[in-house]
Amino acid sequence: MTDQAVDRGGARLAAPAAPDAQFLGRTRELKELRADIERAGLDTIAGRKAPRARVLLIAGRPGSGRTALAAELVRRVAADYPDGVLRARLTEPDGTPVPVERTARELLTALRLPTPAGAAEDDLSHALRTALAERRMLLLLDDAPGAEEVDALLPDTPDCLAVAVSGGPLTGISDVRPCTLGGLDTKSAVELLARYTGSVRITVDPRSAEALVEVCQGHPAALTLAGGWLAARPQVAVSDLAKRLHADADDSSALTRLFRFVHDQLPAQAARILRLLSLAPAGLVDPHTASALAGCSVDTARVTLDELVRLGLLHVAPSALPQYEVPGCLHPLIRAMAESQERPGELQLARARMLERTVRLLQSCRAITETDNPQAREKLQALPRELRFPTPRAAADWLRARRPALLSAARAAVADGELDTLARRLMAQLVKAMVAHFGTRAAAPDLYGIHRLVLDVAERRDLPREQAAALLNLGDLDAQTGRTGDALVRYRSALDAGRRANDPYATARAMESVGGAHQELGDYDRAADWFGRALAQRLARDERAEAARLYGRIAGAHTYAGRYGEALRAWRAAVSGHRKNGDVAAQARALSELARVQEYAGRPEESLRTCQEAVEWARRAEDARLQAALQLRLADTLERLGDSTAASLHRAAAERMLGEEAQASSDPDSDPEQGANTYEIRTGPGED
Repeated sequence: MTDQAVDRGGARLAAPAAPDAQFLGRTRELKELRADIERAGLDTIAGRKAPRARVLLIAGRPGSGRTALAAELVRRVAADYPDGVLRARLTEPDGTPVPVERTARELLTALRLPTPAGAAEDDLSHALRTALAERRMLLLLDDAPGAEEVDALLPDTPDCLAVAVSGGPLTGISDVRPCTLGGLDTKSAVELLARYTGSVRITVDPRSAEALVEVCQGHPAALTLAGGWLAARPQVAVSDLAKRLHADADDSSALTRLFRFVHDQLPAQAARILRLLSLAPAGLVDPHTASALAGCSVDTARVTLDELVRLGLLHVAPSALPQYEVPGCLHPLIRAMAESQERPGELQLARARMLERTVRLLQSCRAITETDNPQAREKLQALPRELRFPTPRAAADWLRARRPALLSAARAAVADGELDTLARRLMAQLVKAMVAHFGTRAAAPDLYGIHRLVLDVAERRDLPREQAAALLNLGDLDAQTGRTGDALVRYRSALDAGRRANDPYATARAMESVGGAHQELGDYDRAADWFGRALAQRLARDERAEAARLYGRIAGAHTYAGRYGEALRAWRAAVSGHRKNGDVAAQARALSELARVQEYAGRPEESLRTCQEAVEWARRAEDARLQAALQLRLADTLERLGDSTAASLHRAAAERMLGEEAQASSDPDSDPEQGANTYEIRTGPGED
């Protein structure tokens, strides 16, 4: 079975875990859940085969140990599901439901299945159900906000099992019996305390330990905080803590009282850092995030985070890098404490510091990939040492580990609306870093979401130039995933925005893209017309290289339409333009296309002469692959002209050239027809 993990914040596919020595109690609940798996469903009783996966529901308040129980159940039954375990968290730490589209995309990625950029929620959830229909898998759906989010992900097969964790019933999903959790039994709760305090402190005063369990109501999260606080104070008796908590008893929950007590006992700086962690995107924290939020050194932040882990206020996140997560059950308590004790202006300043630090880290992450660029090296050396990455691999690892937090930071910054300048800088640098490390194709789904965020900000701030850039990028991604109609709408909107911005680059780019969409849709007349409009823009600005390339696109549209005369004239103009620009490689390619159209037009002798000329220019350009392709075209033309001997010689030459190039790796992202496309947020020609 595959052992693969997708970073937290989405989903993951994992092999069965080893037996968890940390799991305590819940014997009755586990027995009931196992029995629930084995029992016949209502459909089976009625004589029908169950149409969908069975859902087991573990319900309880946050911090009740519901996720731990679900994980233990999954571990125990995983062997019955040989295709693996899929895990997803359906709610953000701040309580916001995760969109089904995002969860389905992450689960498909964990299964190593394609997730087209910009695909609709229904398409992705259908693809997920289709993929799971042929598998026997376990799904662990944590923090489910409601039945709708669970139902959209359920496989259409009884061979799979879904274990859902929620705060209440999943009304709307049939045949679900909740396993509702209360507190731990006293014996297990006392043992949990002993793991923090040591057995001696419990053994010498067992009644106080039981009293503390009673004050904590057997709540695992509350017991963890109590145990962590006692572990940090070995001189304090268990009875002292039990008495203090009993004296402070009020109508709030045990977890709220314990959190408030532990928070108030923290040093002032540590307490402030803890409160500001409520702003950490996706609940994920690294030392840089904490340092920026609190305005302290990275070393101070690192020491404080480790101390908060020991107190049970943070968890160490599963990551190859130092990273922590705010427990979901504590997030609303930390946020409420921050809102009551920090001024709104201070919270906004902390957000701004965090976003600024993130922008600089992303700049460094991208710059380390440009070691052959003197300007990039200079910028990198100008950064403080703690913001620099030692190697491109280290930068890629950081980007991969922090991806959920970075995307969450972008979404939060846009939703905030008060830090749009920082949000735009963050998204621009995030796009550039992802393209540099992952490539445009691999990063396309994330890029689509980022460009939509850019569009939101641009529309809100009435920034037509950035609207045009975002719409062009979104249109390109739509076009590459086969949604040509949607792309055409985006390109037309980009053209309107470019005209409002009086941006000739965006306008010409949009005109060309509109033409490309029409060509893809088979409307070659409109394609040639729009390419011609874009050409007029380029000629007016004396952009000769772009003009020569557009002559080629016009020729291509005429060729598809069978208008070979117009195509030949356009290709000759392209050849002339590339020759004047001194672009030898482009001239060779244009001559190659001219020869091809001449052959289509029934002029084999002209095609032969043009092809021979193209071979010479391809040789000067040192383009071996183009030379080989031209040699094959010469061979085909000579065959049609009846010179089989010469054709054999050219074919042999092509095979020799291709053999020499067999070891050369091709660039999967290169495409001459897409030369104008960009995945960066560009607001003008040549802007970096």
